[in-house]
Amino acid sequence: MRRVHYTDDHLAFGELARDFAAKAVAPHYEAWEDAGIIPRDVFTEAGALGLLGFAAPEQYGGVGTADFRYNQILVERFMDAGCGGVGLSFAVHNDICLPYLADLTTHEQKKRWLPGFVGGRLIAAIGMTEPGAGSDLSGIRTSAVDKGDHFLVNGAKTFITNGQNADLVITAVRTSPDRHRGLTLLVMERGLDGFERGRNLDKLGLHCQDTSELTFTDVKVPKENVLGEVGDGFAHMMRNLAQERMQIAVGSLGRIRAALDWTVTYVRERTAFGKPIGALQNTRFSLADVATQLAVTQAFIDNCVIELNEGRLTAADAAMAKLWASETEFRCLDACQQLFGGYGYMREYPIARAAIDARITRVYGGTSEIMREIIGRDLRLDRSPSAKEATRA
Repeated sequence: MRRVHYTDDHLAFGELARDFAAKAVAPHYEAWEDAGIIPRDVFTEAGALGLLGFAAPEQYGGVGTADFRYNQILVERFMDAGCGGVGLSFAVHNDICLPYLADLTTHEQKKRWLPGFVGGRLIAAIGMTEPGAGSDLSGIRTSAVDKGDHFLVNGAKTFITNGQNADLVITAVRTSPDRHRGLTLLVMERGLDGFERGRNLDKLGLHCQDTSELTFTDVKVPKENVLGEVGDGFAHMMRNLAQERMQIAVGSLGRIRAALDWTVTYVRERTAFGKPIGALQNTRFSLADVATQLAVTQAFIDNCVIELNEGRLTAADAAMAKLWASETEFRCLDACQQLFGGYGYMREYPIARAAIDARITRVYGGTSEIMREIIGRDLRLDRSPSAKEATRA
């Protein structure tokens, strides 16, 4: 299905990403998966090519475009190369962290952080999830006590992507008991006394994407590290969650497309009973279903990306995008992996790694159950229709 929402500029950027993934990442990917982390110089190499922080203002090294189609095509090209873990680490940096650092920072903060961010010298992460607070962000308990010229931070975060590599961690902390107005965003910088990284977590998939526990023990964070206004953290996170969920959705879409391409190639080459297994009706029917689900998902997600660019994407629509793409991804990758037979269970095959990596997409960024809750609330099923609505019905 033709991608009508990409221009020649997007496609050229995609080729740059594809070339980098093929030459600088793919040859080393299995070693990085085994090591459980991406070398830091991969970020600086990507930054030098313009693959990081491109939405940052030009005076800080970016190109000043917030067009999410560039973010989308970058992730797709890394999925095509079977290097999703690296592409998604870049996506956390570009898609999730940059809006906070570009939109909420003062001029002084921009000068401190953005040039290094764009160049890949300062790797970013976001610290929301805690051992006792996941999808419900209002349950965050990490505390920040006002001490005049600084906040004293105590608490812990978990499941933090880029957690080992990160130099800047955008951290949600509680500055007052108020459930929503009590949250503030602080940037925790590498080297602050009392800021410690725990183990690099042993995940089911996405092994090279380092994911960590972080602890804060009497960490003195200068007030110059507050993002936005004290007490506005919850509102800022809610505003940026739509783009975070779109980042997950476009990753799921990219993985479906890559899986279909790998499977089509495999079934043309693999023979059984004297002919390619692609000639079997079961294979044709299975892949016909995958191709159809891919086309439907692509049309929906591409439209949501345009809505995001125009500032019209609602929280419910973003939830639909994540729910649909991640659940469809799970079905499609299972169907593709089945056609590989025993080889589909071998991690040396990209389809095996992709199927394992895909499992988390129905959990992070808000579980599928939370997405259904957001969509269901938007339907307003718990109220009586107005007279106008009743007449129209």
